[in-house]
This record gives sequence, C-alpha cells and structure tokens, in this order.
Amino acid sequence: MPPSCCGSQSQYTHHHLVAFLLTFFSYVLLHASRKTFSNVKVSISAQWTPSVQNDSSPAFSPTERWQEHQLFANEEEATLFLGGLDTIFLFSYAVGLYISGVIGDRLNLRYVLCFGLCGSAAVEFVFGTLTEWLHLYNIYLYCGLWVLNGLLQSAVWPCVVAVMGNWFGKSGRGFVFGLWSACASVGNILGAFLASSVLKFGYEYAFLVTSVVQFAGGVVVFFGLLTSPKEVGLCLESETDLGPVETNSESHRPLMSDQEEDEVCDGGYYSIQQQDELPVEPPQAITFCQAFCLPGVLPYSLAYACLKLVNYSFFFWLPFYLSNNYGWKEAQADRLSIWYDVGGIIGGTVQGLISDFLGKRAPVLAVSLLLAMGALVGYSHSPNDQVVNAALLAMTGFFIGGPSNMISSAISADLGRQEALRGSKEALATVTGIVDGTGSIGAAGGQYLVSLIESRLGWMCVFYFFIFMTGGSILFIVPLIVKELRAMWRDRQTLNQQL
Repeated sequence: MPPSCCGSQSQYTHHHLVAFLLTFFSYVLLHASRKTFSNVKVSISAQWTPSVQNDSSPAFSPTERWQEHQLFANEEEATLFLGGLDTIFLFSYAVGLYISGVIGDRLNLRYVLCFGLCGSAAVEFVFGTLTEWLHLYNIYLYCGLWVLNGLLQSAVWPCVVAVMGNWFGKSGRGFVFGLWSACASVGNILGAFLASSVLKFGYEYAFLVTSVVQFAGGVVVFFGLLTSPKEVGLCLESETDLGPVETNSESHRPLMSDQEEDEVCDGGYYSIQQQDELPVEPPQAITFCQAFCLPGVLPYSLAYACLKLVNYSFFFWLPFYLSNNYGWKEAQADRLSIWYDVGGIIGGTVQGLISDFLGKRAPVLAVSLLLAMGALVGYSHSPNDQVVNAALLAMTGFFIGGPSNMISSAISADLGRQEALRGSKEALATVTGIVDGTGSIGAAGGQYLVSLIESRLGWMCVFYFFIFMTGGSILFIVPLIVKELRAMWRDRQTLNQQL
C-alpha cells in the first residue's frame, strides 16, 4: 500500500537534508564574504591614509605611494567613510529585499538565488581585489560597487527562507529554523577564519578567497537545489509536515495539482494526475501592499529594524572596536569576534526550541531581549582580558543574535504561511523581504550613527545607544506579547477545565 502523504509523524527524506544544507551553505558563503569587509577595515583604513605601513611595496617610494592612495587625510575620515559604505550597502540591500522578495515569489527561486550569489561574488572581487591589483582608488567607484553588491546580495535571503518554508512545515519550525538560521553566524566564523588566514599577504587576498568560494557555491546551488517538494513528487501538508507520495524518481515535474494534494492529505493516500487532465493554475502571488498589511508583519518588521541595527553593528564594527579599544592585533580581534556568533548560534537554536514547546514566539523574544540589555551593560565594562571578553561576547550574542535569527527566519516563515494566506501560498519570499528589508533600513541608518557617536562621544555612548534600540524592539512587539500570553492563559484554563 502506498505511504500516506500526511502521516501522523514527520517523514523527512534525503531531499529535505539536501535542501537544508544547500540553502544553509548558500548563506554561509554570502555572510563569509560580507564578513571579510568588517574584518579588514583596519588594513583598508591604513591603506587609504598616510601611514608608514604603506611603504611595504618596493615598487613605490613612500611619497609616491601616498599620492597613489590618497583618499583621506587621517584615520578618522577613513573610519567615517567606512561607516558610510556600510550604510550605503545596507540601504541598497534593504531596497533590494523589497524587490527581490516579490521577484522570488514570481520566478524560479533557484535562478534568483544563483544570480545573487554569483553576481555578488563578482562585485566583491572587483571591489577588494581587482582595484588593489590595478591601483584604482576612487571613492565613487567604491560607493557604486557597494550599492550594486547590496542589491545583488538582497536576492539571497528571501529565496533561501522561501525554499526552507516550502520544505519544512510549521511543526518544529522553531527548532529547525533556529538551527538553520545559524548560517549567518557560521558564515561570520568562516569569513573571520579565511580573512585572518590570508590577511598577512594583503587585504585583497581576503576578498579574493571568499569571492571565489562564494561563486563556486552559486554554481553548486544552480545544479543541485530543489526549491519545492513538488519537484520530486512530495506533498507539503499545509502548516504541518511533509511525507513521500510518489516513488518515480525519474520525473522532476510536479505530479499533482494543489487540489489533488489536498485530497491526498485528507484521505491518507496518493493519486497521480492523469496526463489528459488540464493542469491547475498555480496560486497567484500576493501583492507587496497585501503582504505588508498581514497580521504581525508590521510590528515584527519595526522590531527587527531596531534589533538588526544592534546585531549588524556588532557584525560590522566588532573587530574594529576590539583593535582600537584594547590595542589587540587585527588577526586576534577577528578570531575573538567569533564568540559573538557562537553565542548567536546557540541562542537561535535554544530559543527556537523553547518557542516550539510553548507554541508562542513573542514571549520568548521579549525575555531574551530584556536579558540582552543587561548583557550589553556587562560587555561595555569588559576588562582588557581576552578570556573574559570572549565569555561576555558569547553571552551577548546568545541574547541578541538568537532573537535576530528567530525573527528573520522562523517568524518570517510563520508570517508567510499564516491563515490569512490560505488562498495564496506564494507570499513567503515577499513577507521575508519586507521583514528583512525593514530591518536592513534600521541597520543602515545605525551604521553611520555608530561611527558618528564613536567619533564624537566614545564607545560607551555607542553601547548606551544599543541598549536603547534593544528596548525599542521590545516595545514594538508588546501587543503581540500580550496577545500570545492571553492565548496561553486561555489554553491553560481550558485544559484545567477538561481535567
């Protein structure tokens, strides 16, 4: 007898594992290349300003090298420009997310994902490697390339979340997505490792290595990724789990219409579409405005704008902060910054598992963010000791990176598969683009503010700014917290009455 489409237990296949790993490592490679820029800021700043470190090449005298590289008069100006590049990147990334999410729901997710990965790798190679090899130092060129890079990278996240949402239902999504969303932190760790390994040869080689690896990953994704269970004859039960429904592995076309899938899941058996039947048209993709008005999208988007500002400030500025504030070598600072991402990996997984157990996301987020404010206070007073600093960094990453991973992955997938979308399932990439795009707008403005506050008031005021923004993220989801706590209370009362 054929296996049931929607059995009582989750039935994962090797296709699920392949989809998990390919989408995971797609964003790992993207974040590794993105992390390279933050890890080499000290070297770039030294290259763009008059410094005795710039006379290492025998082909130029110190005076000639200064004239060749002259972009800024001092390190402070270079630091502000680097912060400006972060802002430019994130603003273009945010705009691209709004667009790419809509595109992802209308085109083949695999093509959009591959285009973003390979195109971004090419731009990063030109930005960090080719310009250095050809001695092309131009502010407008750097800005233009980084705008293009932001637009190309924006195509990746909505696509990988949409693919994961296609393969994994709501049951256990918090844990699965919590584990999967560690891809950004793993990418940061990989990027820090690659950059610190080749930085002694020059910062251009850090860009070279990560861009080549990312381009290769895009090629693998193009030939290996299946974006939906339908491509191998698997049925996605709405909001629950997946199970095998078809055994002919030679065909990679959808074998059933949406109507037939519903019949399979309700009846507990499978059927194959007759070849003489006309194919049922796929569901229409939801519009951008409709997606923005869905319940929960706006509060989580605004909360993520505050939280992503803090999370990405650590991402972009942590190695720079460690080098300048404690006087540690750049390679040491790169390796130490990994502990923030380690904390984020553990935090996202643990908090996702807890939210699955409770059946609610917002209360878990609120508790973590309250503890994050205390962790920021503790880390701002960290002594000049690498072991203590690493421990405080891991704790801070646990309470900040964990909620950030949950909103950008599991919660975005929940919002894109909610009850209001029963008639139109093609909304996951659009909703993900809105949430992440709004978060990126907040992060974009924050990066320039970080460099401005640091130059005027010092790093302690930067941490006060982080604490304030973390509190703001809690305020935006207060209505959702109250709603979910009331639902939990009603469920508990109902259970007590039944007992």
